[in-house]
Amino acid sequence: MSNRPCSRITCPDPAVATLTYVYADSMAVLGPLSATHEPHTYDLCERHAQRTSAPKGWQVVRHKVMGDLFDEAGSGA
Repeated sequence: MSNRPCSRITCPDPAVATLTYVYADSMAVLGPLSATHEPHTYDLCERHAQRTSAPKGWQVVRHKVMGDLFDEAGSGA
């Protein structure tokens, strides 16, 4: 669990994702929580990460962490 709070004002929930804007590509990139706080990024809780949208003409790219491929495939072979 993160000790970093959500960047949204008055939200006490812990951050689980990091939002970065790529202005040159008109893109908002939402991914797993970065290892350290980075300037010009926003750490978001689960609720705010799910509700994130981009300005008109922009796209939102969501990167999700996949589980360990070995665990997903199972070991019953």
